[in-house]
Amino acid sequence: MASPANVRLFDLNIEKILEGWAVCHAVRELIANALDEQSLTATPDIRIFQEEVDKWHIRDFGRGLKYEHLTQNENQEKLNNPGKVIGRFGVGLKDALATLSRHNIEVVIRSQFGDITLRQTAKYGFSDVVTLHAAISPASDSNSEGTDIILSGISVREIEEAENFFLKFSGDALLEQTQYGQVLSKVEGRAARIYVNGIVVAEEENFAFSYNITSLTSAMRRALNRERTNVGRAAYSDRVKSMLLACNSAPVAMRLAAELDKVQLGTSSDEVAWLDVAVHACQILNAAGKVLFVTAGELILYPEAIDRARMDGHRVVSVPENVRVSLQGLKDINGHDIRDLTVYEQEWQHSFEFKIVPADQLTPSERDVFGRWKDIVRLVGGLPKQVKELVVSETMRPAVFGTGDAEGLWEGHTGRIIIKRSQLSNLANFAGTILHEVAHAKTGFADVSRDFELVLTEFLGTVASKALS
Repeated sequence: MASPANVRLFDLNIEKILEGWAVCHAVRELIANALDEQSLTATPDIRIFQEEVDKWHIRDFGRGLKYEHLTQNENQEKLNNPGKVIGRFGVGLKDALATLSRHNIEVVIRSQFGDITLRQTAKYGFSDVVTLHAAISPASDSNSEGTDIILSGISVREIEEAENFFLKFSGDALLEQTQYGQVLSKVEGRAARIYVNGIVVAEEENFAFSYNITSLTSAMRRALNRERTNVGRAAYSDRVKSMLLACNSAPVAMRLAAELDKVQLGTSSDEVAWLDVAVHACQILNAAGKVLFVTAGELILYPEAIDRARMDGHRVVSVPENVRVSLQGLKDINGHDIRDLTVYEQEWQHSFEFKIVPADQLTPSERDVFGRWKDIVRLVGGLPKQVKELVVSETMRPAVFGTGDAEGLWEGHTGRIIIKRSQLSNLANFAGTILHEVAHAKTGFADVSRDFELVLTEFLGTVASKALS
């Protein structure tokens, strides 16, 4: 032990400090400093280990603590490396030492630059004012690496509570790394967590993931206080959203898709309430495999189409109406169309091979009916210019929306209208089918759209008007 003559007292200028802090908060600061030093110096992992029942070590292998580090000031090195470190202000270490002293935890700090202990003593020149001082002694081991902080009179529970603040000890698994931070799977049975550079600042009961933010916004820097707890969602929601929008992995999208399925039940996570996040999740999911996005209403209105998609190996994902609208005409992250019912219908139609019947192989009665097609289309202004051909097929693929085979088809990529041969048995059936497909060709709208219904209504009015005239 150093003799009194070799001990110098460093006044920490603290009488009482942070009565709201518990021992675990003080130990959290010591661990944060050790992790910062490890990160800045690229030295081996810190060690937290028990020597005796109530004696613990927090050990790093960096440059070693000096008594100058006990002054309250901004650390320029940490300010220059915001993505690497947790702390930035010397006040954290001072507060930690004061809290430990108040809770009767004995502290010894050892490095090659000296040994530091704590004692309450009168301020120099003011015998009536007692403050906390650091007692600086010559190093007991001048060749030691890093800093060894020894805490006596502390419990296992208090150490575990301190470790629980850190991502390093939390058990949250990495799902995806982004330029803004990490998206993490949250631990079962525990609220999702928001970490900043590896230390928890908030918890979210209704988030699907935990997040470690490594690129801070100015709002976050203003919101972070010395305790680094109780940071409001407004401070970090933009960064969480940015992380999710930067994700491209299937595991993240699959979890968000599962949350989208719960929207109609009111049990979904808060992330999918952000429209741009929900849409981006659909873009990732569409690129990852065979998926069909529908609304709850479409599940009820078009059960045959949904069942057929499932039989084709598609995963059906129910999305809110606002998401469904946003997906129309959108590409996924690989540049492919997002598959809603309209896109699925087109894919369904394109995959079928027809058995075309030449006109000279039709029966006389079929030729009579088929020969009226010009008169029929003239009722609605003739064939649109995009229609190159009108043909008859012996076979027709089963209808996407409904039971049985489709009766006709507008095939946009070939520019032809295909009529099922059975429709030629009756002029009314043939006329109705051909006008239906002309409406598709004229507008490009799908069966399930409101716009298509409006066009059919227009056609009915035109035909009725001419018939009445």
